[in-house]
Formats: sequence, C-alpha cells, structure tokens
Amino acid sequence: MNGQSLLITIIIGLVAGWLASFIMVGGGLIVYLVSGLLGGVVGPWLLRQLGVNLNIGSPMVTDIIVSAIGAIVVLFIARLLHL
Repeated sequence: MNGQSLLITIIIGLVAGWLASFIMVGGGLIVYLVSGLLGGVVGPWLLRQLGVNLNIGSPMVTDIIVSAIGAIVVLFIARLLHL
C-alpha cells in the first residue's frame, strides 16, 4: 500500500467513525475516529464472511458505508464488553 492509498484509507475510516457516531451515541470524538479506522478493517471482512456485496455505485461511497458498518459493529462489541 502506497502513501496515497494509506491516506485515503485513513480518511474513509475517519468519515465512517463520524457516521457511526450518529447511530452509536454516547462516546467521544477520539473513540469514534478510532472505531472508524478499525471499522475500515472489520467492515469489509465481516461483509465478505456474510457473503454481502454492497455496490452502491461509487466505490468511495461504498467503502465509507462498509467501514461505517464495521465501526458500528466495533462500537457495539466494545459496549458489550464494557470497554
């Protein structure tokens, strides 16, 4: 992964964490940004395991939504474990 790809991945993760903050209320900004970055890894993996293929039209919008789903899952599990 080159520097530009890494930067795009980080930006997508940050946007995904911000979107997750609207659904999973009750955390700080840093928590949502970190969860977005983790969601960028968890979301694609989870949807691949479930056999779900989101194709919204724009690859970047699809990546943001998939990462937001991952961030929501990360936050949900963290709350179940009381982290």
